[in-house]
Amino acid sequence: MGGQGDGAVRVARFLAVDGGGFEADEGGFVARIGKLFGKKKIDARTLDELEEVLFTADIGPRAAERIFQSVKSGMSKDDLEDADKIWGRIRSTSKEILSVQAPVFDMSTRRPFVLLVLGVNGVGKTTTIGKLAQKWSLEGKKVLLAAGDTYRAAAAEQLEVWAERAKVPIVRGKQNGDPSSVIFDAIKKGVDEQFDIVICDTAGRLHSNAGLMDELKKLRRVADKAMSGAPHETWMVLDATTGQNAISQAKTFKADMEISGIVLTKLDGSSKGGVVLGICDELKVPVRFVGVGEKIGDLRPFDPAAFVEALYSDASATESA
Repeated sequence: MGGQGDGAVRVARFLAVDGGGFEADEGGFVARIGKLFGKKKIDARTLDELEEVLFTADIGPRAAERIFQSVKSGMSKDDLEDADKIWGRIRSTSKEILSVQAPVFDMSTRRPFVLLVLGVNGVGKTTTIGKLAQKWSLEGKKVLLAAGDTYRAAAAEQLEVWAERAKVPIVRGKQNGDPSSVIFDAIKKGVDEQFDIVICDTAGRLHSNAGLMDELKKLRRVADKAMSGAPHETWMVLDATTGQNAISQAKTFKADMEISGIVLTKLDGSSKGGVVLGICDELKVPVRFVGVGEKIGDLRPFDPAAFVEALYSDASATESA
């Protein structure tokens, strides 16, 4: 059995194309659990410490309770003395949490496929849109961008840089202009010129701003007028480094908007991996992509089973130094 560092390497291989970009963090909850189970004997005190580790991690109280109870109440006394079996239970419960029941994401069902992207300022929303555009363009898709964030200074310019990099067209409006008209024009262009995908950027002011929610609802109505059934997916971009605040943001948006997917950015340390569990457990929304760096290849499709296996890889019965 390998050490916790080996598991971090495998997470790196899962998340980053070149095997880099994901840094092991000895303070991460997986590493902390590994140290607990490195003891010669697992007793009641060890389980108390496990509970503390889970509840102080960024996986959220619901996911923490679910994992802890699956260990404490779902295992026999003999099994509770076996670190490998405890790790097995933690892994299986984590897989259950991440396996959110949701429709399969299939862009071929509509043409154009309209994707609305939400997120507060600073989470990497515009960069994520640019990477998605470049990824899908390289895959042979005809992609169009809509610069729907007309309020943030230089937002449209930033998206235009990505459009040039991805070699895809962009529809822009005036600074501080009506974002609905930008979205409408972009979708109409997508329909008329037979684009495969239209990706719509949106404003990202603070999630406490009620006016923003009203505006985003309007964008959905306008999108449906431009093309019946649009948007076909609405994704929210969250910053993994903000932990529970990311979950709070998503809850606020989800209360007013239909969110069909999450893109988690800045997932470049193993201590941040736990937030994925919290998001899926609290929101019941699937994670579509995870971002671990600045390169286009650092935005990866999310596979729940592969992620869990990588996160906990070789963690069982970790020997303490």
